[in-house]
Amino acid sequence: MKQNAIKKRIALPLAAAVLISSLTACQSKASGTGLTKVTLNEVAHSIFYAPQYAAIELGYFQEEGIDLTLVNGAGADKVMTALVSGDADIGFMGSEASIYTYAGGAQDYAVNFAQLTQRAGNFLVAREPDTDFHWDKLKGKNVLGGRAGGMPQMVFEYILKKNGIDPKTDLDIDQSISFGLTAAAFTSDDSDYTVV
Repeated sequence: MKQNAIKKRIALPLAAAVLISSLTACQSKASGTGLTKVTLNEVAHSIFYAPQYAAIELGYFQEEGIDLTLVNGAGADKVMTALVSGDADIGFMGSEASIYTYAGGAQDYAVNFAQLTQRAGNFLVAREPDTDFHWDKLKGKNVLGGRAGGMPQMVFEYILKKNGIDPKTDLDIDQSISFGLTAAAFTSDDSDYTVV
């Protein structure tokens, strides 16, 4: 009983997405299989998408008639590019990419239609252990942040402001590192903290 409930929680939202996509003529049948081909471009591999990975490995998408190809886009801007160019049928990303595309005047823009997670997956990581952390400790520090205008950076700035810290004047946030590379860059960088 539980396994069927889990299957439905995983497969039904994607099946609905496939239905929406197929109504816009983005899909084609996989040759000879009778399955609907869907290319899903995700912003990053994330523990938040674990149910999706399990569903792929357990064949739930095929049971629902979907031949799923999963691609890692390595950033919302790249996922959006794949989506609007037709290289992807569905994109998992923060809503900022579709907002920027629409605001930029695109005639063929993406539409957000489903929420994937309930919480942001951001972590603030310090170079040194701190058993008594409070947000004021970030004042005057160097932080390796996310891409300017990206969801991780916007969430970080929101949290800073909520804790009385001005992201522009109270600390130095380096936003020059590409999405997904901040953790690796932090190992050879001299920043005090990083957002991953």
